[in-house]
Amino acid sequence: MQPGLTAEIALVVGDADTAIAFGSGDVPVLATPRLIALCEEATVAAIAGQLPDGTTTVGTRVEADHTRASFAGDSVTARATLVDADGRRLQFTVTVGDREGTPVAVARIWRVVVERDRFLSR
Repeated sequence: MQPGLTAEIALVVGDADTAIAFGSGDVPVLATPRLIALCEEATVAAIAGQLPDGTTTVGTRVEADHTRASFAGDSVTARATLVDADGRRLQFTVTVGDREGTPVAVARIWRVVVERDRFLSR
């Protein structure tokens, strides 16, 4: 797999995406756990169709800075880029911005390629 693969995933923040709904806070803004899930979704999309049959990836590490609040009704977009592919280990950078392009978050995410059936049999 070659570095440089990218994908974008957009989200309009809804009530179910807020810190209140996730139990991670008491304000109606995009929850950090939901933001991380959006980032991971973008990493999966970036390598869609690139994996050998019978394999998938699992997340192993996330480093994220969530720097700006997004309220219900706001639109955010996560853009993931594969920056390193070392055997089974994949490393991504993800930037999240709002509709105007203002940064909301940055993340580094690592995933590992696994054989789906073998992984699930554990």
